[in-house]
Amino acid sequence: MNATLMARSAYAGTDSAIRTPRDIEYEAFARVTHRLKRAGQHAKEDYPGLVRAIHDNRELWSLLAADVALPENGLPLELRKRVAFLAEFTRVQSRKVLSENASLDILIEVNTAIMRGLRNDGGTA
Repeated sequence: MNATLMARSAYAGTDSAIRTPRDIEYEAFARVTHRLKRAGQHAKEDYPGLVRAIHDNRELWSLLAADVALPENGLPLELRKRVAFLAEFTRVQSRKVLSENASLDILIEVNTAIMRGLRNDGGTA
């Protein structure tokens, strides 16, 4: 392999944008929120899909709650408290969706609000 080919292969893929932690969090919320929306549309014929979507959402929120509980987390204390509260809220609401046939809408709204915050645009996600 000559030097030019080696250089091209070494730098292959660097033309894609660098993803920040906020970008990664946004993408995680976007994927989970999409699954929730899809599960809501097919809940009657695909209950296991609904359960999986809710499980994925709970897992995401559990990870966030664990992260904001760490002393080294750099977020302001008030924001950390809000994230922890929302994690608990989504846990309780998820149980209601599964056991009482409550709507997924509030879980989708919470995730969408977080996505707007991560994008810092205040518009729709």
